[in-house]
Amino acid sequence: MMRRDERGYRRADRREGIGSRKKRGWGIGLYRNRSDAWLGGVCAGFADHWDVPAWMVRLGVVALLIFTGSLAFWGYIVGWLLLAPRPGRFEADAEDDVAMEYDEDLHQYRPKTVFRYSDAPSTRIRKAQERLNKALSRVEAMERYVTSRHYDLNREFSKL
Repeated sequence: MMRRDERGYRRADRREGIGSRKKRGWGIGLYRNRSDAWLGGVCAGFADHWDVPAWMVRLGVVALLIFTGSLAFWGYIVGWLLLAPRPGRFEADAEDDVAMEYDEDLHQYRPKTVFRYSDAPSTRIRKAQERLNKALSRVEAMERYVTSRHYDLNREFSKL
């Protein structure tokens, strides 16, 4: 059974089973990535979730295999079993359960990931100031044109 929380995200009741939570990516958008998979897609899925290159996660798993031996192997197997494959593009409700955040650089919403933080307030203020300065310079250019003789001449020619 699904309900919406105070932010509008779909949340599961406590009585919901493991299978449906697994199918929804555990509520945080964590899936196996079969398109970039080498073995089962677990490393590629964690790389997508953490927004890091897949080779970094694979290198970490190899290091864990070297230092912990069978513990990392069994952890990979558990990840393979507990993570559902990423839903396809055309499957219904594929992105409904993932929290979204606004990307100010791309001017669009994107899925919220663990290691992607927004810019520092000083950086955001600097970017906003730059946008305002660009807008101000465009307005000043329009004012110069409207108050110039060139504008009056063009207006007279357009009346003919």
